[in-house]
Amino acid sequence: MTTVSRETHARLERFADLLAQWNTKINLVSPRDVASLWPRHIEDSLQLAELIPAGATITDLGSGGGFPGLILAIATDNPVTLIESDQRKCAFLREAARICGAKVTVIPKRIEAAFPPPADIITARALAPLNKLLNWARPLLREDGVCLFLKGQKAPEELTEASRDWHMTSTILPSRTDGGGAIIKVSDFKRVV
Repeated sequence: MTTVSRETHARLERFADLLAQWNTKINLVSPRDVASLWPRHIEDSLQLAELIPAGATITDLGSGGGFPGLILAIATDNPVTLIESDQRKCAFLREAARICGAKVTVIPKRIEAAFPPPADIITARALAPLNKLLNWARPLLREDGVCLFLKGQKAPEELTEASRDWHMTSTILPSRTDGGGAIIKVSDFKRVV
């Protein structure tokens, strides 16, 4: 379990309460996941916080219900850009950021149509195969930036597949919240020509 300050924990509690309220109207997480919101979604997202330097700018791809981007904004106080194409989810993200006091910019567009300033860190969770994530992330990441992707059991296979199309420096870190999951950390990546 990731240790956070009492104030941060209170902000995350407000987020969890708000998500439970909104989830009855729009599908932010599976209804059966509301009861296990902390271990399954919040803790899973929080494990990235210790990999992110203070003050680093973050862009989260396909933010959905705020995982991991909004959780990281609350936990780190770093500025986070959330890219999400579903307008209803964007309304939730804006309201949750306001209530939780998070430094968030919400871009209500598809990833390939969003052009935020290049970020130090790109994150995503349960969004797409690594190859596609790298394709989306490359134009949004600073040259010396890092990608942190929360992945499932197929992380090694996705990394092998992506290495056919990308030269990169990569590491697979074990997930602390999902026995079969992993964090894929990627930097210095460019397309194979």
